[in-house]
Amino acid sequence: MAYPPVTVYTTSTCPWCVRAKQYLTQKGVPFTEKNVEQDRVAAMEMVRRSGQTGVPVLTIGNDVVVGFDRARIDRLLEAATAGRPTFGASVADASRITAKAGGLPIFGAYVGKVAPGSPAARAGLQPQDIITEVNMRPIANADDLAKALEAVPPGGRILITFTRGQKQLRSETSF
Repeated sequence: MAYPPVTVYTTSTCPWCVRAKQYLTQKGVPFTEKNVEQDRVAAMEMVRRSGQTGVPVLTIGNDVVVGFDRARIDRLLEAATAGRPTFGASVADASRITAKAGGLPIFGAYVGKVAPGSPAARAGLQPQDIITEVNMRPIANADDLAKALEAVPPGGRILITFTRGQKQLRSETSF
């Protein structure tokens, strides 16, 4: 089975990194490991791609998984091997990001990085946007976004509601 390029950003003391690598190995998924405490360039690359400084961070093709999220890893690998297009945005649970920043938790999918030319880019999404709805379906976290996008057939249209600062915006694009 042909998998997209997979990279696991790790540190030498991260138990979740070990689990992520073991999981990929058990599934027969080849990956590149980049230890961000030993490789400053890899650390900067991880932050640029994900908007995150904690590990593990995995990239699967153009998609980013923050933490060891087995269900999301499986969905991305399955979609990639089925030839399904990717959304093209790294996302994390907005409530985690806003809580770390000291604010009230905001629910949705926090956008870290947007791949040029992707459906996310065509929708006008930018880093720090928070996706709150896809096709009238509420989005409380990154997993909700993944499930909502799975329901969209290739070539289907998606209506995205998101916040940028204090503004609520809507955009439509094809997937």
